[in-house]
Amino acid sequence: MLSPARRATECDPHVRGASTPSRAQVDRFIPSRSALDLDVAHYNMSQDGRGTEGEDDSKEIRSPAKEAYKKSLADNFHVERGSDSAKILAFKSKAPAPPSGMENSARGVYTNNSAGVRAKKTCRQIPSAPERILDAPELIDDYYLNLIDWGSSNQVAVALGCTVYMWNADTGAINQLCQTNPADEEDYITSVNWGADGKHIAVGTNSAEVQIWDASQCKKVRTLRGHAARVGAISWNGSQLATGGRDNTIMIHDVRIREHCTSTLRVHQQEVCGLKWSPSGNQLASGGNDNLLHIFDATSIGNRQALHRLDAHQAAVKALAWCPFQSNLLASGGGTADRCIKFWNTNTGAMLNSVDTHSQVCSLQWNTHERELLSSHGYSQNQLCLWKYPTMTKMAELTGHQARVLHMAQSPDGTTVVSAAADETLRFWKCFDNSVEKTKKVRDANDSSVLRRFNFR
Repeated sequence: MLSPARRATECDPHVRGASTPSRAQVDRFIPSRSALDLDVAHYNMSQDGRGTEGEDDSKEIRSPAKEAYKKSLADNFHVERGSDSAKILAFKSKAPAPPSGMENSARGVYTNNSAGVRAKKTCRQIPSAPERILDAPELIDDYYLNLIDWGSSNQVAVALGCTVYMWNADTGAINQLCQTNPADEEDYITSVNWGADGKHIAVGTNSAEVQIWDASQCKKVRTLRGHAARVGAISWNGSQLATGGRDNTIMIHDVRIREHCTSTLRVHQQEVCGLKWSPSGNQLASGGNDNLLHIFDATSIGNRQALHRLDAHQAAVKALAWCPFQSNLLASGGGTADRCIKFWNTNTGAMLNSVDTHSQVCSLQWNTHERELLSSHGYSQNQLCLWKYPTMTKMAELTGHQARVLHMAQSPDGTTVVSAAADETLRFWKCFDNSVEKTKKVRDANDSSVLRRFNFR
């Protein structure tokens, strides 16, 4: 029997003389990997606690409230009941499609990885036939006049001989706005232009007058005089009105004051046939039968000097269009001897591009929804051409007019363009439509039941 002192000595390892266990008796357990059923363990973990039949006692007891909550989630996320293991979010590429008949409609709801995937661009269908045709008898066949405009009130004003008519695009109603003196057979309408308010319209005449009319009341507000010959070009800029005449002059009017003429510009050697203020009102572009294009700065227009004098065209410059998405970009079109559309940086006066259209350029209109330009032409095809900017790839040709397409105007919503031609018809083209639905039907230009034809008189 051991004494207490001896037992204490043997049990306490810190006591001098106590025996130390051998190193072979202390070690960690390293299992054999081949003896482990890792596949079975992984399978059991992936079952997410689901047992087999007969194991209902080991399953988690679920309350009615929890079942109702899960059902509500499934209904809101369009998940089929019973597909609890379906993934809602996935952060990798979509798995290969399952065999036919094995699809689970809920599994693919949010499994597409959209990162880096570009949305497929829908191809816009451009109708090849006009949406509507209106007869326009006595529309004067004169390249240097500007006889149609579409106002913000959604009314089209068109000059037919000595009379201005208004066609309401909402109702289809036609009203007569004004008429020159019937006793003067030499007088006729030479230009029309709506003000930004859609209420007032300026009318130029062959007798060198510019008349301001209140379209809502068909009442003449005032008459502006100063030109010595017909006024073929008009452009509004707020309360300012620029007019260009056959007397080779451009007049700037302030319609609010009695002495309305604030500046007279004599920079052209022949008739002024094109006149357009920029959308910002900072610059004015003028084109003439002398093949010249001038750019004026609004802040220094009183000095009667042009900011730029551009002489690259080889024929009359009537077609002018300011770009809606770049303030200093101007497109201009030349007559029969030129046939080119040219693009200008109006800040520097540099020509950016020139495209030969192989036909007289009568009018230009920018698409306000896309980077596109529409041009109207004369002999030989009398067509409208839609161009992609800046590549100037021709996207479509719109045909149907039987004579040169002298004028164009654009609807307030920027989807429709009306063209007026020497064949005495107006044609409405929905060529700028940017709607998502692309279910337009191809219309037959000769089908009078589809192309509703009206007469102004």
